[in-house]
Amino acid sequence: MQDNNCIFCKIANGEIPSATLYEDDEFRVILDLGPATKGHALILPKNHYADLYEIDEGTAAKAFVLAKKMVARLTDILGCDGYNVVQNNKEAAGQTVFHFHMHLIPRYKDDKCGFGWKMGKLSDKDKEEILAKLKG
Repeated sequence: MQDNNCIFCKIANGEIPSATLYEDDEFRVILDLGPATKGHALILPKNHYADLYEIDEGTAAKAFVLAKKMVARLTDILGCDGYNVVQNNKEAAGQTVFHFHMHLIPRYKDDKCGFGWKMGKLSDKDKEEILAKLKG
């Protein structure tokens, strides 16, 4: 199942050339053309799912297992000091291409990548509200 208008479907299925790091029947892993750091890669399923809300659990699980394997291998190759594995869903969360994908972002000491957020504090009110809604 592909979306003919989806650029990531075309890349994942070899219709558009890419710097492919890994490929199997279900996924293609490529170097990102707009990398946050040296070695930034994307895991693309060959089937089209808009985001985490749409992807089936089996494929999502395989994507995370693949992320673990790629991060382990690329850490040795790149000599990086750590990794961010990022997966954005919906425009409000920073998703710009609406085809499920995972970012594998190598981190280097003092790389000034700027990825992160300002830490807040969990209020008692928010905690109680969320827990009550989950139980209800």
